[in-house]
Amino acid sequence: IIGEELSAVRQEFGQTKLGARRSEIEHSAQDLSTEDLITPTDMVVTLSHTGYIKSQPLSEYRSQKRGGRGKQATATKEDDWIDQLFIANTHDYILCFSNRGRLYWLKVWEVPAGSRNSRGRPIVNMFPLQDGEKINVVLPLTGEMRTFPADHYVFMATSMGTVKKTALDEFSNPRKGGIIAVNLDDGDYLIGAALTDGQHDVMLFSDGGKAVRFDENDVRPLGRQARGVRGMMLEEGQSVIAMLVAEDETQSVLTATENGYGKRTSIVEYTRHGRGTKGMIAIQQSERNGRVVAATLVHADDEIMLITDTGVLVRTRVSEIRELGRATQGVTLISLDEGAKLSGLQRIVENDANASDADGTDTPPAADN
Repeated sequence: IIGEELSAVRQEFGQTKLGARRSEIEHSAQDLSTEDLITPTDMVVTLSHTGYIKSQPLSEYRSQKRGGRGKQATATKEDDWIDQLFIANTHDYILCFSNRGRLYWLKVWEVPAGSRNSRGRPIVNMFPLQDGEKINVVLPLTGEMRTFPADHYVFMATSMGTVKKTALDEFSNPRKGGIIAVNLDDGDYLIGAALTDGQHDVMLFSDGGKAVRFDENDVRPLGRQARGVRGMMLEEGQSVIAMLVAEDETQSVLTATENGYGKRTSIVEYTRHGRGTKGMIAIQQSERNGRVVAATLVHADDEIMLITDTGVLVRTRVSEIRELGRATQGVTLISLDEGAKLSGLQRIVENDANASDADGTDTPPAADN
């Protein structure tokens, strides 16, 4: 019986002739990249002041009730702290700008994964940097930014007072070796870059104690190869030391000088001036103060880290620094040893990625996918 049934099947479905098939086998020519095998996952990415970067799954940070103690996001040494902490999807881009005006791309999934007790990997080891080149600005493209919309921009500033605005979509074709984001003159270097939407003011600060604030639309969009336009007129020997994007009029501008003095001033005291001018006084420069070394936007409940050229670090609350007018010399921020200078300050990003949730559920907030 079995033999008869097999013969019947062969008669009905067998090959019509030797070597022929009733159906055709097609081979797929589609190639899979490494990224195709990466599951979209929300990650917590941290970058330390000394340049160590790492990522951790957001799911490791359960939501806590309001007032919870939180969890440490990364381990840092005494001379290091977290400069940036952000949540991004594994398929999001991170734009990494160097002091030489070059741009390098990094996907979040390429950021080394680490535990909360690890420091991560030096970001300089992830790109083919030249001698003396270092990464000094990192911009994550999350949410709607991940599509490189043409109506958003990268705004850049250099130490010689040049500014440049380039449409974000001009940076949408990653190249392994990086590209030139802004052409620099000899001796010039990139000091800042930020994402903008064409609706904000930009502020530049010089080491001579001056500041200029102007509408970003005073700078027309330029191509990648362009050098930019004058953003601030500088006196001989002076440099631009900070670029800030004014977004919140409740913020203050914290300025600091090399001899350890500084102050915070309401941002509303910095009125608009024309692009390319010398600007207004941000802090009185004097023999007591020395040159200005830093300027940053802060709220009263923030904390900052002060850094000296001898490696001394002082952490302090912004609320302990008096708010004064622009044309003042400021107060003592740090007592320096003889011969030491204040080299900079940085607003501290909390080393904690937990979300507060009144009901204490374990569901983490997610980035847009």
